[in-house]
Amino acid sequence: MPMITIITGSTHAGKTALAQALLEREQTPYLSIDHLKMGLIRAGHTSLTPLSEDSELTAYLWPIVAEMIKTASENRQDLIVEGCYVPADWKSYFTTAYLNDIRFVCLILSESYIKQSFDQIVQQASVIEQRLDDEWLTPELLIQDNRQWLEDCQIHQLPYILIEEVYDQAMIIEQLIQQSDK
Repeated sequence: MPMITIITGSTHAGKTALAQALLEREQTPYLSIDHLKMGLIRAGHTSLTPLSEDSELTAYLWPIVAEMIKTASENRQDLIVEGCYVPADWKSYFTTAYLNDIRFVCLILSESYIKQSFDQIVQQASVIEQRLDDEWLTPELLIQDNRQWLEDCQIHQLPYILIEEVYDQAMIIEQLIQQSDK
């Protein structure tokens, strides 16, 4: 059975680092929705920009990503998809047959974690990808964004991992594996 893993959450939550760790552990390729976004923007296939609202980017990108997930499932291929452009109602894009092939996790940073670890969060931002500019990022913005992700997960009954004291990648991977064993 193929396994599609969707990793989402706020900016700077560790999605790309987790996807890279899963690639190395499971030998499963991953798709960065950010790379798809920039490819479509740079190729002139959209009038959206990297500075467009996340809601606009999600509305544009998610239908494409959902069809890519379906294609991987139909071809019995494993795939990790990571990025913040995943709508809270993502399940509505798939039938039960597809959903059986998908494991999902939303990484959420707690307010206390952000307050105590903000400098470390910013320092780790380019551990996998080179970010151009993080000057806009503030603890307040990150707290607000993570609160929204938590609320959306609770409303839609989506699995999430709340990072409260330390970003423990091994623990997160183990939780994902346990989720797929259910």
